[in-house]
Amino acid sequence: MTESDIIEKLLEADEEFKRLYFEHRELDDVVRSLESKETLTLDDEMEVRKLKKVKLSLKDRMEARIAEWKHK
Repeated sequence: MTESDIIEKLLEADEEFKRLYFEHRELDDVVRSLESKETLTLDDEMEVRKLKKVKLSLKDRMEARIAEWKHK
C-alpha cells in the first residue's frame, strides 16, 4: 500500500488526521497567498514564518499518524 493509499484511508477513518490534513492545506493556501505579494511587509514576513512553523508541526503530526498506520 502506498503512502497516498494510507492517506486516503486515514482521511476516511480518522477525524483527527482529517482535521490536521485540511488545516495544513488551508495554511498552505494562506502562505502561498502572502508569498505571492509583490512586496512583503515585515509583518507579512513574520506571519509567513509563523504559519510555516505551524504547518511543519501539523505535517509532523500527520507523518506520525501515517507511521502508526504503517506499523499496524
